[in-house]
Amino acid sequence: MDVIGYRKIADGGLDTVMVDIRLIMSSVLLCNATRIAVAHNHPSGTMRPSASDRSLTNKIIEAGKVLDIQLLDHIVMTTNSYYSFRDEGEF
Repeated sequence: MDVIGYRKIADGGLDTVMVDIRLIMSSVLLCNATRIAVAHNHPSGTMRPSASDRSLTNKIIEAGKVLDIQLLDHIVMTTNSYYSFRDEGEF
C-alpha cells in the first residue's frame, strides 16, 4: 500500500477548527483513493480525542460507507505522543 497524496484540509484557531467532510471526501475521490488516514494535532498536549474528534471520525466513517472508502485511522498528535483511534479500538 502506497501513500498517493496528502492534503491540509483546514487551519484552526487556538482551540477549535472547522472541518468540512466534503473537502476530505472530494480530495479522496480526486486521488482515486479507496482508503484514507486522517491526522491532526492537539497543541495543548492533550492526547485524548475530544467529543468533536470522535464526531468527525464517525462522520468520515459514514461518508466512507456511502462512497466505499475505508478510514484506516484517525490520529491525534501532540508534541510527545499520539492517539490512534484504530489502536484504541474505537472503530
